Amino acid sequence: MKVLVLLLLGLLAVVSSFAPTSVIVSRPSTELSMRHRCKLKKLGLPADQRKALMRSLTTECIRHGRIKTTLIRAKAVRKHVDHQITLAKNGSLHSRRQSMGFIYDKQLVHALFENAPERYEDRQGGYCRVLRTLPRQGDNAKMAILELV
Repeated sequence: MKVLVLLLLGLLAVVSSFAPTSVIVSRPSTELSMRHRCKLKKLGLPADQRKALMRSLTTECIRHGRIKTTLIRAKAVRKHVDHQITLAKNGSLHSRRQSMGFIYDKQLVHALFENAPERYEDRQGGYCRVLRTLPRQGDNAKMAILELV
Protein backbone atom coordinates (compact mmCIF):
# COMPACT_ATOMS: atom_id res chain seq x y z
CA MET A 1 0.00 0.00 0.00
CA LYS A 2 2.83 2.37 0.92
CA VAL A 3 4.52 1.59 -2.37
CA LEU A 4 1.34 2.43 -4.28
CA VAL A 5 0.96 5.76 -2.46
CA LEU A 6 4.61 6.64 -3.07
CA LEU A 7 4.23 5.67 -6.71
CA LEU A 8 1.15 7.91 -7.09
CA LEU A 9 2.90 10.81 -5.37
CA GLY A 10 5.85 10.34 -7.68
CA LEU A 11 3.57 10.44 -10.73
CA LEU A 12 1.87 13.56 -9.39
CA ALA A 13 5.22 15.24 -8.96
CA VAL A 14 6.23 14.34 -12.52
CA VAL A 15 2.91 15.52 -14.00
CA SER A 16 2.95 18.77 -12.04
CA SER A 17 6.45 19.54 -13.28
CA PHE A 18 5.12 19.62 -16.86
CA ALA A 19 2.29 22.02 -16.00
CA PRO A 20 2.80 25.59 -17.21
CA THR A 21 3.99 27.97 -14.56
CA SER A 22 2.42 31.10 -16.06
CA VAL A 23 -1.28 31.72 -16.37
CA ILE A 24 -2.57 32.10 -19.92
CA VAL A 25 -4.93 35.04 -20.19
CA SER A 26 -7.37 35.00 -23.06
CA ARG A 27 -8.00 38.16 -25.06
CA PRO A 28 -11.22 40.01 -24.31
CA SER A 29 -14.11 39.68 -26.69
CA THR A 30 -14.73 42.39 -29.28
CA GLU A 31 -17.71 43.79 -27.37
CA LEU A 32 -15.67 44.43 -24.24
CA SER A 33 -12.35 45.54 -25.69
CA MET A 34 -11.36 49.19 -25.60
CA ARG A 35 -11.53 51.08 -28.87
CA HIS A 36 -8.27 52.99 -28.74
CA ARG A 37 -7.43 55.01 -31.87
CA CYS A 38 -10.70 54.13 -33.64
CA LYS A 39 -11.76 57.42 -35.19
CA LEU A 40 -14.81 56.14 -37.04
CA LYS A 41 -18.16 56.80 -35.41
CA LYS A 42 -20.27 53.74 -36.13
CA LEU A 43 -23.61 55.46 -35.37
CA GLY A 44 -25.20 52.11 -34.55
CA LEU A 45 -25.42 51.16 -38.22
CA PRO A 46 -23.87 48.52 -40.48
CA ALA A 47 -21.17 49.78 -42.83
CA ASP A 48 -23.35 49.97 -45.95
CA GLN A 49 -26.15 51.87 -44.21
CA ARG A 50 -23.63 54.20 -42.54
CA LYS A 51 -22.06 55.02 -45.93
CA ALA A 52 -25.50 55.67 -47.46
CA LEU A 53 -26.39 57.95 -44.55
CA MET A 54 -23.16 59.93 -44.96
CA ARG A 55 -23.75 60.28 -48.71
CA SER A 56 -27.34 61.47 -48.27
CA LEU A 57 -26.53 63.94 -45.48
CA THR A 58 -23.59 65.30 -47.50
CA THR A 59 -25.79 65.72 -50.58
CA GLU A 60 -28.50 67.54 -48.64
CA CYS A 61 -26.03 69.78 -46.81
CA ILE A 62 -24.45 70.88 -50.09
CA ARG A 63 -27.88 71.32 -51.72
CA HIS A 64 -29.56 73.35 -48.97
CA GLY A 65 -26.55 74.92 -47.26
CA ARG A 66 -27.64 73.69 -43.83
CA ILE A 67 -29.20 70.60 -42.29
CA LYS A 68 -30.53 69.78 -38.83
CA THR A 69 -29.47 66.40 -37.46
CA THR A 70 -28.07 64.84 -34.30
CA LEU A 71 -24.78 66.16 -32.96
CA ILE A 72 -22.80 62.98 -33.59
CA ARG A 73 -24.09 62.68 -37.16
CA ALA A 74 -23.27 66.33 -37.82
CA LYS A 75 -19.71 65.85 -36.59
CA ALA A 76 -19.34 62.69 -38.68
CA VAL A 77 -20.70 64.21 -41.91
CA ARG A 78 -18.65 67.42 -41.55
CA LYS A 79 -15.55 65.51 -42.71
CA HIS A 80 -17.29 64.36 -45.90
CA VAL A 81 -18.67 67.82 -46.74
CA ASP A 82 -15.23 69.39 -46.30
CA HIS A 83 -13.70 66.72 -48.53
CA GLN A 84 -16.24 67.31 -51.32
CA ILE A 85 -15.62 71.07 -51.24
CA THR A 86 -11.86 70.45 -51.34
CA LEU A 87 -12.37 68.25 -54.41
CA ALA A 88 -14.46 71.01 -56.00
CA LYS A 89 -11.73 73.58 -55.33
CA ASN A 90 -9.22 71.28 -57.03
CA GLY A 91 -11.45 71.14 -60.09
CA SER A 92 -9.70 68.33 -61.96
CA LEU A 93 -11.55 65.69 -63.93
CA HIS A 94 -10.50 63.03 -61.44
CA SER A 95 -11.90 65.10 -58.56
CA ARG A 96 -15.15 65.61 -60.44
CA ARG A 97 -15.51 61.86 -61.01
CA GLN A 98 -14.79 61.15 -57.34
CA SER A 99 -17.54 63.59 -56.35
CA MET A 100 -19.97 62.04 -58.81
CA GLY A 101 -19.35 58.69 -57.17
CA PHE A 102 -20.21 60.09 -53.74
CA ILE A 103 -22.87 62.78 -54.21
CA TYR A 104 -26.23 61.47 -55.42
CA ASP A 105 -27.22 64.40 -57.68
CA LYS A 106 -25.22 64.98 -60.88
CA GLN A 107 -26.43 68.58 -61.36
CA LEU A 108 -25.47 69.35 -57.77
CA VAL A 109 -21.91 68.21 -58.50
CA HIS A 110 -21.72 70.56 -61.51
CA ALA A 111 -23.08 73.46 -59.44
CA LEU A 112 -20.62 72.70 -56.63
CA PHE A 113 -17.66 72.66 -59.01
CA GLU A 114 -18.77 76.00 -60.51
CA ASN A 115 -19.45 77.87 -57.25
CA ALA A 116 -17.06 76.43 -54.65
CA PRO A 117 -13.71 77.69 -56.06
CA GLU A 118 -14.84 81.34 -55.96
CA ARG A 119 -16.75 81.04 -52.69
CA TYR A 120 -13.94 79.32 -50.74
CA GLU A 121 -10.83 80.61 -52.55
CA ASP A 122 -9.29 82.23 -49.44
CA ARG A 123 -10.25 79.45 -47.00
CA GLN A 124 -7.97 76.43 -46.56
CA GLY A 125 -10.42 74.19 -44.72
CA GLY A 126 -13.27 74.29 -42.24
CA TYR A 127 -15.94 74.91 -44.83
CA CYS A 128 -18.83 74.05 -42.50
CA ARG A 129 -19.69 74.68 -38.86
CA VAL A 130 -21.65 72.69 -36.29
CA LEU A 131 -24.05 74.73 -34.14
CA ARG A 132 -25.65 73.02 -31.15
CA THR A 133 -29.39 73.48 -30.72
CA LEU A 134 -32.04 72.34 -28.25
CA PRO A 135 -32.42 68.61 -27.64
CA ARG A 136 -34.98 66.66 -29.64
CA GLN A 137 -38.43 66.52 -28.04
CA GLY A 138 -39.09 62.78 -28.21
CA ASP A 139 -35.88 61.15 -26.98
CA ASN A 140 -33.86 64.16 -25.72
CA ALA A 141 -31.08 63.48 -28.26
CA LYS A 142 -28.49 66.24 -28.72
CA MET A 143 -29.29 68.10 -31.94
CA ALA A 144 -27.14 70.34 -34.10
CA ILE A 145 -27.26 72.38 -37.29
CA LEU A 146 -24.54 71.73 -39.85
CA GLU A 147 -24.15 74.70 -42.17
CA LEU A 148 -21.74 75.83 -44.82
CA VAL A 149 -19.65 78.88 -43.94
